[in-house]
Amino acid sequence: MIQAFSPLVWLSLALLVPGAENALPNSSKAPTFERDIQPILTRHGCNAGPCHGKARGQNGFALSLFAYDHDFDHASIFGQARGRRANPESPDESLLLRKAAGSMAHGGGRKLPTDHADYQVLRAWVAAGGPRTPESAPKLSKITVNPERRLLEPKASQPLQVTAHWSDGSTTEVTSLALFSSSESVIAAVDPKGMVKAGPLPGEAAIMARYMDQFAVCPILIPQKSSAKQAKSGWQANNRIDSLVLNKLNELGLEPSGTASDAMFLRRAHLDIIGTLPTPIEVEAFLVDQSTNKRSKLVDTLLTRPEYADFWANKWTDLLRPNPYHVGIKAVMNYDAWIRDQFRQNRPYDQFVRDILTSKGSTFEDGSTVFYRNRREPEELTTMACQLFLGIRLDCAKCHHHPFEVYSQADFFSLAAYFSRIGRKGVGISAPISGGEETILVASSGSVNHPITGKLMQPAPLYGKAPEVAPDADLRESFATWVTSPENLNFSKVMANRVWAELMSRGIVEPVDDLRATNPPTNGPLLDHLAETFRQGGYDIKKLIRHICASHTYALESKPEENNRLDNRNFARHYRQRLRAEVLLDAVSDITGVPETFQGMPPGSRAIQAWTVRFESQFLDAFGRPDPNQDPPCERLGQTTVVQALHLMNSPNLERKISEEKGRAKALADAITTGKKQPDQVVRELYLRAYGRPPLPAETEKCLSQLDSLTKKGLKNREWVEDMMWALLNSPEFVFKD
Repeated sequence: MIQAFSPLVWLSLALLVPGAENALPNSSKAPTFERDIQPILTRHGCNAGPCHGKARGQNGFALSLFAYDHDFDHASIFGQARGRRANPESPDESLLLRKAAGSMAHGGGRKLPTDHADYQVLRAWVAAGGPRTPESAPKLSKITVNPERRLLEPKASQPLQVTAHWSDGSTTEVTSLALFSSSESVIAAVDPKGMVKAGPLPGEAAIMARYMDQFAVCPILIPQKSSAKQAKSGWQANNRIDSLVLNKLNELGLEPSGTASDAMFLRRAHLDIIGTLPTPIEVEAFLVDQSTNKRSKLVDTLLTRPEYADFWANKWTDLLRPNPYHVGIKAVMNYDAWIRDQFRQNRPYDQFVRDILTSKGSTFEDGSTVFYRNRREPEELTTMACQLFLGIRLDCAKCHHHPFEVYSQADFFSLAAYFSRIGRKGVGISAPISGGEETILVASSGSVNHPITGKLMQPAPLYGKAPEVAPDADLRESFATWVTSPENLNFSKVMANRVWAELMSRGIVEPVDDLRATNPPTNGPLLDHLAETFRQGGYDIKKLIRHICASHTYALESKPEENNRLDNRNFARHYRQRLRAEVLLDAVSDITGVPETFQGMPPGSRAIQAWTVRFESQFLDAFGRPDPNQDPPCERLGQTTVVQALHLMNSPNLERKISEEKGRAKALADAITTGKKQPDQVVRELYLRAYGRPPLPAETEKCLSQLDSLTKKGLKNREWVEDMMWALLNSPEFVFKD
């Protein structure tokens, strides 16, 4: 049934809305705080960050952010300002009402005219003495938005209706008290009343509705004017991925791009799976191979190569790497070696995570323990573990109810209690930022208290169930079991999303570690399928990579069609991506034939094998490797910059590599001079090395024409080869992965 508002609410509405008095319920209860008043304060922004919800409130009046602390808010309204803020004896003189109505100076402006229905509810509540909602009253279970999903024509409108669902099975229409926002207001905007207005361009947006601490999302899709119901010729559904992607493309009227050439697929797979360019021999062999399954065989081969472990471990060290200035170089090296060994073994991901979360021992001997060396407080470990392994960002919940999630401060500190019994022995106890050895162990005692109430928090998961914990047991064992449980869908989803993003240049959810109702996936069924495939495959990362690379979606061209050129999230084409800093540096070394040297690493080491970011490299800094001075040094910049372009054009180190006497340019020039190679063969070799493809006839002709021009000027073959190298290294085709 539809739950009615209290009689005073209806009475106030009856004065404003003709016929409303006929719906007046028989109950005689006044409005109550949690049920009726807090939604009004939230709806009108009174407890938002810019107003009274900020840390110290506004002009002496403080409310908890988004009404997360009802006791505090009620006391602030009725127990402060000497009764002037809410006066039951003379409601109209209450500051709460006068300032809201604008009859008294108010920094927030006029929020509620006296003839507004919400004002009348507030007035009735104040007049009744500010009653609280009884504990026995139905609790808010969830909200839903109608429609749940909508396709709109450009510039069309759609009203939304929000319904609150209560624990007793009743429902209430709360659209007027809900807050609305759009993820892409250019595509589809929403006004405060819940009216969605589509923009002129095709695309999609997520409209978020919030009522108290509950959320609901309505995806709005605006298809292309001419719907592309038939996929482009050449499309074939190799597996379930392709069917789910094509369903979404057809719904949006997007036409997929064509299939990538063998050369493009070869270079892409090499860079995605092992972070290394294919050699000319590998390119030539792949191009002449006529077998129909050569692409799947290529993926299988790449997954067995040693570079795979180094490349993918390099990605995970970004996420797990501690600050080297805090934990010491030896601990960092030990941690890195442990992570790389996990990928060499192809350790199931759930076991990998469990070993980290439950690790014990010396930071100089047991690499996984370094996870607890840099992050020491339960609150720090909670936010890090949840973001990494569950895709839940809980930082906000440390101080107040999460503004975009259902998690409260109590939820956060109950979860943090799992990390309350971590013992430490060694130099880190007295000097946590020193580089000495430390032993991580299970302490016999430890607790976490709520920062406001002081209540002792018992370990509890955010959702679902975790195993019971014996008094003398390691609490982290229970936490790890809950995190890695097959029933914990976030665990498989966030990793599936990470792997998809690495291979497809964009996650189904962005950012990749921010899974929440208010940040919905661009293709929910696809993410569910990948997560289930990963789970059913025993959390084998290689199996997941193989499954994605086998899809036709992975093999699409990066060149956009006219129909899909605006698409940047539905995978109608393969999105170009700048190469990772270490991959790019290794590629430069491979093309020039001059290896890089790294501090603290043996000769011949590659950048993807680097176990720390604490060594000098202008190239890696320019192309966005993590900054060792950050805490932790995990942020990697992926965008292109002017500094990067200037570095490729002017770097003394690159000039040295190209002009090196023992380098490839000199060797190729000598081969031309001695007749061992023809100029066109040199052009072909350089294109195969840099781009993973043979040059086009026009490209070969242009390069040979340049040789003739330089020869007439008296320059030698070596200058020509070096010029070609400079040109190839400074091209977008080299710097980006198609």
